[in-house]
Amino acid sequence: MHSIIKQLRKDLEKNSDEKTRRSGQNFFKENVKILGVKTAVVSKIGKDYYKLIKDLPKSDILNLCEELWQSGYMEESFIACNWSYYLHKTYKPEDFGIFEQWVHSYISNWASCDTLCNHTVGEFLEMYPEYIPRLKKWAVSENLWVRRASAVSLIVPARKGKFLKDIFEISDILLHDKEDLVQKGYGWMLKVAGHTHQHEVFDFVMQRKATMPRTALRYAIEKLPPEMKVNAMAK
Repeated sequence: MHSIIKQLRKDLEKNSDEKTRRSGQNFFKENVKILGVKTAVVSKIGKDYYKLIKDLPKSDILNLCEELWQSGYMEESFIACNWSYYLHKTYKPEDFGIFEQWVHSYISNWASCDTLCNHTVGEFLEMYPEYIPRLKKWAVSENLWVRRASAVSLIVPARKGKFLKDIFEISDILLHDKEDLVQKGYGWMLKVAGHTHQHEVFDFVMQRKATMPRTALRYAIEKLPPEMKVNAMAK
C-alpha cells in the first residue's frame, strides 16, 4: 500500500510549480505546506489513484488517508478528504472517532478544515445525528480549527434545512469567539441555514446583534432580503 502513496506523491511533485505554490499561500494568513499543484489536478490525481484502491477494505483506505494527512501538505490532505468521502455509503458509527482524530491532530488551515468537515463529517452527521453533541464539545476547544470545524460540519445539512436547533446552539457557544475564521465559520453556517429558515435566522441575529461580532453578522445576513439586512446592520 505504501508504494501507492509513494507513486501518488511523485505525481503531485511532477505537477507542482512555484508560481501556483506562491499564489496558494496568499489565501492564508498562516504558513501552510503547499506543493503548488492546481486544485483540479489534485482532484484528478486523487480520483485516478482511488480507482486503484477502491476494492481494498475500508480500514486500509482510511489508513492510507491517515498517511496522507501525516505529511502536512495541503494537496495530500485534500486527497485524504476526498477518499474518506468516497466511502460515505459504508460509514459506521465507529468511524467518527477517526474523523474526530483527524480534526484534532491534522487540520491547520481553513481549506483542509472545510473540505473534511463539509463533506466527510457533514455526511456522517446526517447518517448518525446522535453524534452532533460532539460538535458542541469541539466548539469549546482551545484549537481555533476545531472550533471552526464545529460550525462548518453542519453547512451541508443546513442547506437541507436540518438541525436548526443545533446550529443555533453552536452559534451561541461560538458567538463571541475572538478568531475571525471562527466568526466566519458560524456566520456561514447561519447564512446557509437561512436559505430554508429565513425568519428564524433573522430573529436569532436580531436578538444578538448588539454583541455579535460584525464579521459573523455580515456573513449570517448576506443572503437575507435587503430590508432584513438593513434592520440587522442598524445600530
